[in-house]
Amino acid sequence: MANWFSNRTIGAVCLSASLAFAPQFAVAVSDVLETPARPTLLAPSHLLTDVSAAGERIVAVGARGHIIFSDDKGRTWTQGEVPVSLTLTGVHFPTPTHGWAVGHSGVILHSSDGGASWTLQMDGNKAARLAIAGLEEKIEDLEMRIEEADDDERADLEFLLDDLQFSLGNMEADQDVGPVNPMLDVWFEDDQRGFVIGAYGMLLRTEDGGETWSDQAHTLDNPERFHLNQMAQIGGGALVIVGEAGMIHVSTDNGDSWTAVESPYSGSLFGVTGTGNVNEIVVFGLRGNIFQSTDLGRNWQSVASDLRATLNSGAVAADGRIILVGNNGLVLTSTNSGQSFRGQFRDDRDDVMAVVPVNAEQLILFGEHGVLHTDARGRTQ
Repeated sequence: MANWFSNRTIGAVCLSASLAFAPQFAVAVSDVLETPARPTLLAPSHLLTDVSAAGERIVAVGARGHIIFSDDKGRTWTQGEVPVSLTLTGVHFPTPTHGWAVGHSGVILHSSDGGASWTLQMDGNKAARLAIAGLEEKIEDLEMRIEEADDDERADLEFLLDDLQFSLGNMEADQDVGPVNPMLDVWFEDDQRGFVIGAYGMLLRTEDGGETWSDQAHTLDNPERFHLNQMAQIGGGALVIVGEAGMIHVSTDNGDSWTAVESPYSGSLFGVTGTGNVNEIVVFGLRGNIFQSTDLGRNWQSVASDLRATLNSGAVAADGRIILVGNNGLVLTSTNSGQSFRGQFRDDRDDVMAVVPVNAEQLILFGEHGVLHTDARGRTQ
């Protein structure tokens, strides 16, 4: 399974459910943060939101804290031991043994045994404190700049300061509600260096395997704090983040800095993948919109598709096929590096959240009703 590339999906239902928590549910949030996922033989048939390769092993995450893994290309599944029982939204294994999963209430989980057992590294309370500290530092730096600025520059800086102080007030108010904002995706370069992204522009980074995390939201040009939905590495090594309002950020220095590229679309982008070729990017999202760039996002082309539904995630097969999956059972395939896609809606019309290309004839889909084995076109076998 080492040859396929998979991305985390954000289902609109997952995000909206997490953001809809009100103060009266704070106790319930604490409960699921402290309650281990219940062992059940039904875990492979419940909602699954993302999947990753851990060497030859397949690891999938989903609702109720379920994490399952398979060593026989998805024929049988074993449930991992997970310390929380809330919805998980993303997973990534940079090595066969070390992996990270993220989800609602700001949780970050780590496994050192290929997904068999997990420990909690971060929750939304800790993440909020990191974000607040980072914003306070940015406000302090801006206040110093205002003192030294001339009259013309001072007006613009003061306007920006007002926005930052407003955001800080919102963050501090959110702490009264509890840890409700979700992490939405995770990507690691190796077993030490990685990133987590999430709602309201959350971007965290670690250089020590998750022992400590730093807030990196200030490295993005995202003053409106749009949600960051998915992150991927493409051919050539560049990192790409996509999100709400068509936002696309690219890094060519391993995430030390990010450039906001002009987006071809103003709606939400839920997924990003490479094509297997250097500097080529495919982004996709609401209403089946797909766009391709061959030059790290400097130029974009709208990609034709014969079917339209929100697209959630994608994968590149060993033979170069790109498979995108989405709502209403949509499965699309490109055999020309993302220049065009063809596919079909599955008869069951279940939402599909992630995909693993097993070989040229088989796919494994993950979604509304768990694991599904299909042919290469997405038809149930």
